[in-house]
Amino acid sequence: MQVIVNTNENINGTLVLPLWQDSKNMLSGSESGVQRGLKNQIETILSDGDFKAKSGSAMTLAGTEGGKALLIGLGKEEDATLQSMREAGAKVTSSLKKIHGKTLTVKFSGMEDSHMAAFVEGMILRDYSYDHYKTKDEDHDDTEIIAHVTCELEKNEALANSAKISSAVATGVYLARDLGNAPPNDMYPMAFAEQAREFGRKHDNVDVKIINYDEALSLGMGGLVGVGMGSYRKPCMVIFEINGDKPGPSPCIVGKGITFDTGGISIKPSPSMDEMKYDMHGSATTFGLMQALVASGHKDRVVGVTCMAENMPSSNAQRPGDVITTYSGKTVEVLNTDAEGRLVLSDGLWYTGTELNPSYIIDLATLTGACVVALGHEASGLWSNNDELLNNIKEAGEHCGEIAWPMPLFKAFEKEMTDSKIADVRNLGAGRWGGSNTAAAFLKQFIPNMGDSDEQIPWAHLDIAGTAWGAKSNKMVKTGATGIHVRTLHHLITGQ
Repeated sequence: MQVIVNTNENINGTLVLPLWQDSKNMLSGSESGVQRGLKNQIETILSDGDFKAKSGSAMTLAGTEGGKALLIGLGKEEDATLQSMREAGAKVTSSLKKIHGKTLTVKFSGMEDSHMAAFVEGMILRDYSYDHYKTKDEDHDDTEIIAHVTCELEKNEALANSAKISSAVATGVYLARDLGNAPPNDMYPMAFAEQAREFGRKHDNVDVKIINYDEALSLGMGGLVGVGMGSYRKPCMVIFEINGDKPGPSPCIVGKGITFDTGGISIKPSPSMDEMKYDMHGSATTFGLMQALVASGHKDRVVGVTCMAENMPSSNAQRPGDVITTYSGKTVEVLNTDAEGRLVLSDGLWYTGTELNPSYIIDLATLTGACVVALGHEASGLWSNNDELLNNIKEAGEHCGEIAWPMPLFKAFEKEMTDSKIADVRNLGAGRWGGSNTAAAFLKQFIPNMGDSDEQIPWAHLDIAGTAWGAKSNKMVKTGATGIHVRTLHHLITGQ
């Protein structure tokens, strides 16, 4: 979607008119440029109460001499939030049919800057579909939507700037969705790595390093190697560095990247196993964030690390009962091979903390079903060893409409995960209770201390198992991968 912000009163294509609930007429200033026939039709519908403009509602008007219109309900003005405005904008895009055409004019009048910006952002985010593998009909129209957005002169520049940033960040969200939606026969660890390498070639300020399977073996990355050795498509680790010439310490983002998760020897049940292609969404978000930062012109150093593997059963696969040695030197008793995400992250986290000069580390992972049981599809789980970092992520998520809900890291959970009789750590809790908390407690064992200090590097863990896909309440996406937290982390890092 191309967004053009101006004060031109002309109506190009279909008029999009956002309206507060129970509006009886068009807002003052929004009538300019609207032809009389269409204006009269809109006024009649509003005055008769045929369109009440409740939140989530839309009505198409067509057939008059004055052109076509799409009325969008905003709900009550006093109840408006950034997220409700985003959802109203998304309603525009999801309502578009062939009759509306590919050119729109959105007319704002008397609306707050932030509400207009959120509305436009919602339009952009919802303008996504994954149809790479579908055969196109002869009459299929791939023409880009052009949205002319008009507002008061004094608000024009601010809205244009916010729309530009939203469009840039959306390229990262789209990329994350594409990576998550890609079928696992085409999206495997080294395929991801090659796409990352190509991304690095395209941008002078991006360096991409790939640690392949043999290098991971020689480095002693037992977590990554153990999970991925059962597949002939071997694991790898991909390190993105943006603006590497700038000084650190810098934010470091680490993603779980299981391109397909059968569970390994501890194999999953068949129903919905196809959805396990989404188990790499932590890495998809990390790559998407790198794209968003580059597209929006971020000038400081940021690092992304993705831990890529395919978890398959075979004669070469890791077994329940194995003990592995991770990159940190700590040993892990593998009690369940389907608790694999934490194993690849153990190497990624320690490598990041010891080699990449982080100011803080945030990992993202579709880690536990227990998190979905606790929070449903409405929020990601958030754990941290640092209150300031936790609060900053929580606030960034709230600002972006991507909720990250604080969860506990009790010492009892850490004790449970370090209670193996034959190794330093166990990869599974003692029982089913608090499974997302014990998983976070496992990860905490692989966060190095800061220099010679006894304090760990600030670290946070986002469990996105419930928000990465299948979130029907997420109106920013129709189906499939959501691109969750690309926007949250971009806002956290840049303030934009």
